[in-house]
Amino acid sequence: MFFLKFLRQHRFASILFVLCLGAVLLSNSVPFLQSASAVPMASMTTTDSVRKTVLENGLTVLTKEVPTAPVVTVQVWYRIGSRDEAQGVNGIAHQLEHLMFKGTSDRPIQFGRLFNALGSQSNAFTSYDQTAYYGTVAREKLSALLALEADRMQSALINSDSLTSEKRVVISELQGYENSPDYRLDRAVMKAAFPNSPYGLPVGGTKADVEKFEVEQVRNYYRNYYSPDNATLILVGDFKTEPTLQTVKELFGKVPKREKAKPTTEKPTSTSATPAKPTQPIVLREAGSAPLLNVVYPLPKATNPDVPALHVLDLVLTEGRSSRLYQALVETGLVSGFSGYPANMISGGWYDLSATAAPNQDLNKVNETVQAVLADVRSKGVTQEELDRAKTQLKSSVLLRNRDITSQAFQLGDDQTVTGDYKFTDRFLANVDRVTSADLQRVAKTYFAPDKATIGFFQPTTIDGKAGGSVNAGQTAEKFNAGPPVDPAQVAKYLPAVQSGDRTTQALPERYVLPNGLKVLLMRDTSTPTVSLTAAMQAGSEFDSTAKAGIAKLTADNLTNGTKTKDALTLAKTLEDRGINFGIDTNRESVLVNGNALSEHLPILVQTLADVAQNAAFPERELELSRARSLTALKIQLDNPAVLARRVFQQTVYPENHPFHSFPTESSLKAIQRQDLLNFYQTHYRPDTTIVSLVGDFDPTQVKALIEKELGGWKATGRAPSLTFPPVSAPTSTVRRYAPIPGKTQSVTLIGSAGIDRRDQRFYNASVMNQILGGDTLSSRLGAEVRDRQGLTYGIYSYFQAGNRPGPFVISMQTAPEDADKAIASTVKLLDQVRTKGVSPTEVTTAQRSITSGYPVDLANPDQLASVVLMNELYGLNPTELRQYPTQINSVTPAQVNESAQELIRPENLIIVTAGPPKA
Repeated sequence: MFFLKFLRQHRFASILFVLCLGAVLLSNSVPFLQSASAVPMASMTTTDSVRKTVLENGLTVLTKEVPTAPVVTVQVWYRIGSRDEAQGVNGIAHQLEHLMFKGTSDRPIQFGRLFNALGSQSNAFTSYDQTAYYGTVAREKLSALLALEADRMQSALINSDSLTSEKRVVISELQGYENSPDYRLDRAVMKAAFPNSPYGLPVGGTKADVEKFEVEQVRNYYRNYYSPDNATLILVGDFKTEPTLQTVKELFGKVPKREKAKPTTEKPTSTSATPAKPTQPIVLREAGSAPLLNVVYPLPKATNPDVPALHVLDLVLTEGRSSRLYQALVETGLVSGFSGYPANMISGGWYDLSATAAPNQDLNKVNETVQAVLADVRSKGVTQEELDRAKTQLKSSVLLRNRDITSQAFQLGDDQTVTGDYKFTDRFLANVDRVTSADLQRVAKTYFAPDKATIGFFQPTTIDGKAGGSVNAGQTAEKFNAGPPVDPAQVAKYLPAVQSGDRTTQALPERYVLPNGLKVLLMRDTSTPTVSLTAAMQAGSEFDSTAKAGIAKLTADNLTNGTKTKDALTLAKTLEDRGINFGIDTNRESVLVNGNALSEHLPILVQTLADVAQNAAFPERELELSRARSLTALKIQLDNPAVLARRVFQQTVYPENHPFHSFPTESSLKAIQRQDLLNFYQTHYRPDTTIVSLVGDFDPTQVKALIEKELGGWKATGRAPSLTFPPVSAPTSTVRRYAPIPGKTQSVTLIGSAGIDRRDQRFYNASVMNQILGGDTLSSRLGAEVRDRQGLTYGIYSYFQAGNRPGPFVISMQTAPEDADKAIASTVKLLDQVRTKGVSPTEVTTAQRSITSGYPVDLANPDQLASVVLMNELYGLNPTELRQYPTQINSVTPAQVNESAQELIRPENLIIVTAGPPKA
């Protein structure tokens, strides 16, 4: 994934990896039983149980036992990134990262296949200061995963053939980023802000530099930086430290330090942030529709004592509905969305602020408003209420994130790599407690003076066109090659031995139904003093009409804009003051609510859900602002080739009278009135079509009483709304559609047809078949043939969208426009082979092992566990499905897979949709 995009969503760049705290709701707190495991946030630490070991060869090893689930994450972080590059070799660290998956001298096989065989959720990223490789597996696979990482630390194959193939893939990746106006603007602004620093270069590199890479250059970087004394190995999860450290010493202790070779091109001696100071904004006038603002201010490096105050100030400015910039930009209708984040790196940093102007709003006015907010902080400071709220948000988010072992390891890796101290976050949090209002005013004056800003405008040249999605230039998003087709038996030949392990019996939720029909599922987990809540209401966009398409989402978007007794800001502050995450989203079948909080704040979550589900008021002014944001979002989404291709694909698969056919348009969004929202709300928001799932540290008896009090009085009249779903007939021949978007460099193609629902008896057979076909780009037939052997696509994968209603079967790929037809032909040919010749028993066994090994990794995350429990209930499955799913997958036979392929794959009746640059 893209590093700073990831961090932008998680609030803190290169300091903390934390959950994004949502903006939304409620008022007065009610007392709730303190959980036995609750701890005061002031005394909270994240590294008390971490043990640091340094091997004789210099490898730093960080271990943290977290025995809450039978899984463990293994991460290797190298202190090499785009900071270690210069003009002419920009992107070489990223290129090397790709090649690290191409095999080793002892295992000349694509490593993605080995990870897949272990059921590891593995990937990698390159950023400014580091390159990291990470995987999470069932605990019995730990030694095998360690063996693979030790092997490629010392014996990676870097040769001309692999470099040639991966250069083409990287260029395709970079061209995909270029589809986004956000990326292009970000790149221009960073280059101007840091003209003399590698931080001004795009992490992924440039096409011009990538095309010139030579094998010896890349090998030099491997020899220089992939040495144990430049690496940190991190283990977090369910393992025993002493025997695991012995295994680590046996595997990694023999990896020698490398003699440092001289890089082909020296990087600049100075990495200080020396900003350019253009007197006028940088202006990009290119194809698109949404005007964009990007402002960058230089900041100090991660260890500077001002960093805690800068991060607290960022939350005051940008976090939630009560934040300064939300009130000044969004509530006034100037922008449809914005984000801000501080990045503090090894050699410097920056603050990045981005905004998308609302319809008919001028970027100069948006920028002037931003500058006025910053000027107000510089001159008047912030209130004690704002300061206290920001501190609580920051500390709560750290605790909430520490339920996830992968994120815990990310924090350790980032802290150790950037600051040299894995305990940095604990020191950072202690310093946050000491931050004062005067500190925030001081850092605002020091770092956010007008003359320190580099400002960029993206001015679309086709204002009625379709605008692009958001991509940031801070981290690569990988979809690695699977290599030439390899028989699964060949994979087994190179797979390290896997220890036998006892399977932990998966706990099941307690299920009960209130008299009003509302369904509740409870799973107690006392490992941390936190809770996760998910809820689903059957009020999704399948209930949209063509004339008023978008009403389901617009209704859901306005739930938190005020209730009968509380306005939107009051609702928001109640959550934000406690660092609670609460968000609402809409899909075809449901409105989904997701929240997490400290256990003591569970009543706020339940009260908030109850209030917005029963008492939403839909104030007119907020509705109009929400409509304006929706209109801008529509243009932005439709400039994204993947989104436009999906819309055209869906409307080709389903006939006009099918509920899945309609999508919002400008005219349909403008036609929706307040009374329409009230009618939709009163009709579709009902307790008998609502499910609530809770996972976390709570007393079940008291939670039942709480839910009964807040939701038991919710009443519904009459029968729940229902829909008619007409039959979906396959086309008599292949249907091809093309959707042009000006200004794009890559195309996205969807290939597929109508599919099955979740309760279809063929679901498990289809899941195994899909895993073989395209469920994993690293190990699937599609990835091996279309991506690696032919080099036609950066990423290709397939899936069945099986819900309460039959969703489509889809293959998705990204290609250069000139490669699209050839990639499509190869894909169709492969589909025909699977249908006519079938799959092998070994392929079935490998796919089953991959699916079932990854399943406990998913369930180890409390938020994901709550979601799986909810969706099983939503799809009408037995509660034991949570435990039985791996058994169902393992019971699938090769004959059943081949039979389902015959029934579900029809190469002669496909729908093929491509969106991308206009054809010549």
